[in-house]
Amino acid sequence: MEDLIKALQIFSEYGNPQWPTHCEHDILLVMIDPDIVHEKDIARLDDLGFFVSTEHPDCFASYKFGSA
Repeated sequence: MEDLIKALQIFSEYGNPQWPTHCEHDILLVMIDPDIVHEKDIARLDDLGFFVSTEHPDCFASYKFGSA
């Protein structure tokens, strides 16, 4: 749970979308555009279980915190 909270704190530095998350097929998507996220934070998010989605390149994804 702590990794999820830490990741959400990082995401919150880059915006506050009206619908910040979406879950589908065991993957949690966070609607923050990776293009605006600092490389250091992208590396930290990777350590916490989030990566830039290849299917949805305008957001981050995590299988660690998916719906299953």
